[in-house]
Amino acid sequence: MSEQNSELMEVVMSLIMYGGDARSSSMEAIHAAKADDYELSAEKLKGADEAIRKAHQVQTDLLTQEASGDSIELNLLMVHAQDTLMNAMTYRDLAQEMIELYQRVCRDE
Repeated sequence: MSEQNSELMEVVMSLIMYGGDARSSSMEAIHAAKADDYELSAEKLKGADEAIRKAHQVQTDLLTQEASGDSIELNLLMVHAQDTLMNAMTYRDLAQEMIELYQRVCRDE
């Protein structure tokens, strides 16, 4: 494997890792809210936000590289990495909505 392919693989794996972390943290936030632990829920959402922020930095670096004329190889792993991140971002947004619903339901009981 060439050095360039090795570096790209590292970038792809970091996107997958950050996306997975964000998704997991979002699910943990939902579970915490379900257990009426809104402090933990908020902490888990902050963790998801941090993982997404890190992933965005990786994406920004890729976009900068592409914009400077250094083409990025598009392969199945890159597609998977981007898909993982987009799903994580959706999970995070839905987690926020579900937590607010749990809070409303508990408040109205």
